[in-house]
Amino acid sequence: MQKSLINEKVINCFLSVLYYFLYRGTIWCVFGMTPDSLCRFYQDTVKGDYMQKQVFYIVLFLSVFCAKNPFFPEPVPDEPLMDIDGNVYQTVRIGNQVWMAENLRTTRYNDGTPVSLDTSKTTWTYTKTEKYCYYGNITNADSIRKFGALYNWFAVNTKKLAPSGWHIPTYAEWDTLQNYMISKGYNYDGVTTGNKIGKSLAAKTDWVTSTNTGAVGNNQEQNNSSGFSAFPGGMRYSDGGFDGIGCRGSFWTATECTPADSRYRYLNFSNGYLLKSYFHKSCGFSVRCVRD
Repeated sequence: MQKSLINEKVINCFLSVLYYFLYRGTIWCVFGMTPDSLCRFYQDTVKGDYMQKQVFYIVLFLSVFCAKNPFFPEPVPDEPLMDIDGNVYQTVRIGNQVWMAENLRTTRYNDGTPVSLDTSKTTWTYTKTEKYCYYGNITNADSIRKFGALYNWFAVNTKKLAPSGWHIPTYAEWDTLQNYMISKGYNYDGVTTGNKIGKSLAAKTDWVTSTNTGAVGNNQEQNNSSGFSAFPGGMRYSDGGFDGIGCRGSFWTATECTPADSRYRYLNFSNGYLLKSYFHKSCGFSVRCVRD
């Protein structure tokens, strides 16, 4: 049998080091191999003949050198989106979904009808009519562009808030995003089990600082490997009070929970999870849209 041109002990050592670093994130190439699948492939081929071993070495080479990012897949920007107000939003493809990479800030429905702006705590309180506001009633254009508007769920439920060809994601569509990101190694520690994708979704700035390992607010320069760019836009309670800017980014889903409540997803500065809960429909949350 022809001897391999590459010493297997060297390859074993190199693979062990590579595996160590890969588990801090996933290297992707045209083969889409994870650390586990790469090592299984190694175990299956290294015991084979000369040609099988050469196939492994080629795949290993491509896995390392064809990757644009040594830890996470590169974000995949999609075509920018314009709403009926003329606001332009960056978008990002994550798996088979295309998401807005900015918070919605339209003041009109996609049929041109205005959404009611409510700056009053009195009239916002436990309202059952469609409304929006800006956190703390800010008027600064740069802040509005960054954090977007806060909408109550009654505005979401009109089915007209998203730009044409887009919609407010359901609870299940957020689960699709979550499951895809976990399976592709977007957890902060690179493993493909458990929900620790918060840092990969969160923007790199404006979060309250945290010292908790893997938290959104810890080492924020490591955030946003997905390109989703979630900012902590805070919320408006049913009683009209504002809270949470810098600490939480909360996003309505299109899914009702009870006659009084609807489901939402959120990130918190102090941990690394994509969290889920439900709240009164009159609360104001940020909104992201996904393409039809």
